[in-house]
Amino acid sequence: MENWLDWLKYMLLGVVQGVTEPIPVSSSGHLIIVQRLLGMQQNGLSFEILTNTASLIAITFIFRNDIKALITGAFRYLQSRQAEYRPDFMFCMYIILGTIPAAAAAVLFKDSIERIFTSVHTVSISLLITGVALWLIRNLRGQKRDGNLTVRDAIIVGLAQAVALIPGISRSGSTVIASIAVGMKQDTALKFSFMLYIPISIGGLILGASDIANDPNRAQLALPYLIAFITTLVATYYAMRWFIGIMAKGNLIYFSYYCFAVSILLMIFL
Repeated sequence: MENWLDWLKYMLLGVVQGVTEPIPVSSSGHLIIVQRLLGMQQNGLSFEILTNTASLIAITFIFRNDIKALITGAFRYLQSRQAEYRPDFMFCMYIILGTIPAAAAAVLFKDSIERIFTSVHTVSISLLITGVALWLIRNLRGQKRDGNLTVRDAIIVGLAQAVALIPGISRSGSTVIASIAVGMKQDTALKFSFMLYIPISIGGLILGASDIANDPNRAQLALPYLIAFITTLVATYYAMRWFIGIMAKGNLIYFSYYCFAVSILLMIFL
C-alpha cells in the first residue's frame, strides 16, 4: 500500500511540474509547495533534471516546425547571405545571446540560490512579484515580430530568464513578461520565450547527467521517477497547447490573479 501511495505522490508531482512549467506561475515554486503539503523531502537534482527533461521533450515537439525553420533558414543565410534568410539567422543569434545570462547564473549561483531560497516563504514572495509583473503588462500589445528584435531585447529577456532561477519566479512568466515589455507581439514573445527555454534546459541536462548516474537512490526510485517523467511529459504537452491559446487571446491577467491568490494563501497557512 505504501508503494502505491508513493507512486501517486510522484504522479502528482509530475502533473504539477508538467502543468506549471509552460504557464507563468513557477513550476519550481509549485513543486516546493506540493512537496511540503505531501510531507516529502526535496527530491534533489536527479528528480528535477528528469522532470525538466520531460517538459523539454514536450515543448520541443510542439515547436518542432519553428525550430526546423529557424535552423534551416540560419544555415541557408550562412551559405548564401540572401536577405530573406537573415531574420532566421538573427533570431538564432538572439536566442544564443539571450541564453548566456541564465547559463552563467546557473553555473555560478544555482546551488547557492537553491540552498537559500527554497522556503515556502520565498515562494510566496516570488509569486507575488510575478503576479505584479503580469498585472503591469496586462494591456501591452507590442508590434515587434521575429525580424524586428534587437540585441537589447535579447539581453533584457535573457536577464529576466536568469532571475527565474529563484524558486517562485516563473521562467516562462519572466521571459514572456520581459518580451512583451520590450514591445514584442504576443506570438513572438511566446516563441522567443520558449526558444530560450530549450537550450538552457539542454544545458542543464548535460551538466546534470552525472547527478543522475551517481544518484545512490537510483534503483529504488526508478519506477517513481518513470511515473513522474511520463506524467510530466503528457501534462506539459497539454498545458503548453492551452497556454498558446491563452497568449493568442492576451489573457495573462488571469495568471496574475492566480499568483496573488496562491501567494496570500501561502503567507496565511504555510
